[in-house]
Amino acid sequence: MNVSDAVSSRRSVRGFLDKPVEPALLESLLRKASAAPSGGNIQPWHIHVVAGAKIDALKRIMAAKVVEQPAGEGSEYDIYPRELIEPYRSRTFQVGEALYERLGIPREDKKARARWFQRNFQFFGAPIGLFCYVHRNNGPPQWSDLGMYLQTLMLLLREEGLDSCPQECWAIYPRTISEFLGTPPEHMLFTGMAIGWKDPDEPANSMVAARAPLEQFAHFHT
Repeated sequence: MNVSDAVSSRRSVRGFLDKPVEPALLESLLRKASAAPSGGNIQPWHIHVVAGAKIDALKRIMAAKVVEQPAGEGSEYDIYPRELIEPYRSRTFQVGEALYERLGIPREDKKARARWFQRNFQFFGAPIGLFCYVHRNNGPPQWSDLGMYLQTLMLLLREEGLDSCPQECWAIYPRTISEFLGTPPEHMLFTGMAIGWKDPDEPANSMVAARAPLEQFAHFHT
């Protein structure tokens, strides 16, 4: 698979097969992804992978947690701006509506939408969960570097036929996840990610998020 094919076929997959991922393969891809660029070669990413009995244990914890604290524990950063302006507000609204339309869940059925959202915290059935942390000393440029590592990893996963779903929603349970992983207090949870083999029969996986046309975001100065 060439890079263009990996980019065009990458999706946020929300339904995975009950099929294991070879540990040696995953380790190889995590290592390869470390070639991602970072300012000053800081390499600010701290990656935690859960699988096997550990991911099963975490899924059990989260099944109870989303009932006890459905709104989360409070993220340590703003996942979205508190005042999301246009055109960004419309874009996130449209992708949400497109997803629920595929699932056949109307806007007024809040309980069904909440139940679907809770599937995030089961990694949508994926056999591998990944968490990305950053040192609290690091600033916005280093957070950008995290994205470059994660995108590199997601494209490498596609090269191997695997899929993923980056999940910033995990950031609303920072205490639970950090206690489970035993991370040091100076590290902050940025995002989670589900990794595995896409379930072709999951309706959510047929949704393709719209992208803004080039003219809306590219400016050529000649």
